[in-house]
Amino acid sequence: MDTAKAPASVYAEMTPNPSVLKFVANKRLVEVDSVEFRNIEEAQPSPLAVKLFHFPFVKEVFISANYVAISKYEIVEWEEVTLELRELIRDFIADGGEVLNEAALQVKSESGAEEENEASQASAGFVHPEETPQEDWDAIDEKIVSLLEEYVKPAVANDGGNIKFLNHKDGVVSVLLQGACSGCPSSTATLKQGIEAMLMNFLPGQIKSVQAVNG
Repeated sequence: MDTAKAPASVYAEMTPNPSVLKFVANKRLVEVDSVEFRNIEEAQPSPLAVKLFHFPFVKEVFISANYVAISKYEIVEWEEVTLELRELIRDFIADGGEVLNEAALQVKSESGAEEENEASQASAGFVHPEETPQEDWDAIDEKIVSLLEEYVKPAVANDGGNIKFLNHKDGVVSVLLQGACSGCPSSTATLKQGIEAMLMNFLPGQIKSVQAVNG
């Protein structure tokens, strides 16, 4: 019986956030848009993230289509741990490990519409308490999300991050910055000079400002 590992490669890539390193794989890792775990308890649906949290320096794990972005505590330097992390991720993928159990994300309760709705939203990642459910979006919300998807997400994904629409109230757009974007020194400038200006241009008179809500 052939027990050879499936071909897999992973390389490390710096991000604009010095606390976050991006590990890019040659295989698709998850079918959902992205997931973010802030501790080992949240990470239970992801065996890979659980393994990563066993390293004491790992602060957060963000997983997107073909990469894992790891945020670290300032107790080690990247050059001390990059090789070990890269090999762990590569071997996990090559061995056919389950990166994300999507069913486990959705299993919260078999009864209760509210809990069921929360579970279904979880399949797209962490659900922020200020997030407006998609079924409650109005026309402006839908336009904002469309613009973020088209003009912003591809760029931040290249940097190992993600931007998630939370809500729009009285002209103020609240977003959640994930992965390398969370806590990035340049994220405030990106919000004000890029995203805010873009939304104000496409939605004149309807957008006053854009703010990041991290939590």
